[in-house]
Amino acid sequence: MFRFTPEQKEFVRTHIHGSYIMELTALFNANFKVELKPSQLRAYIKNNGLKSGIDARIKPGNVPPNKGKKKLWAGGEATQFQKGHKPHNYVPVGSERVNGDDYVDIKIADPNKWRGKHLIVWEQHCGQSVPKGHAVIFGDGNRRNFDPDNLILVTRG
Repeated sequence: MFRFTPEQKEFVRTHIHGSYIMELTALFNANFKVELKPSQLRAYIKNNGLKSGIDARIKPGNVPPNKGKKKLWAGGEATQFQKGHKPHNYVPVGSERVNGDDYVDIKIADPNKWRGKHLIVWEQHCGQSVPKGHAVIFGDGNRRNFDPDNLILVTRG
């Protein structure tokens, strides 16, 4: 933490008017042979309620320099994302992931339709869908054990 001496404080107060922070920092560092960062000087100015008097806001009626011009970027247009491209993190249907609750999910449809693997395994083994008001739990508590004998249908109520 930099401690300003009374002489340095007076220097900032006298030189702040009409100066941008970068100019003032360079002047300050050259005058006092220190290596103060602009952020440190900015914090001092803000904490002490000092103002430079510079109004950098956009004035009413200002016309932006790029008004009416199109495609001002230089290059990269060939590699921009186009309609029909697949994102780099796209995964095909049938892929597996581990969700935030540590359950394994299987992607069942696009876009982004996932279902618990334990539910799919239980439904394939029993030949019916999970009834409403019921849940499938792991008998041994291991969420990676998809053995049909380990999957138990229980009521939610």
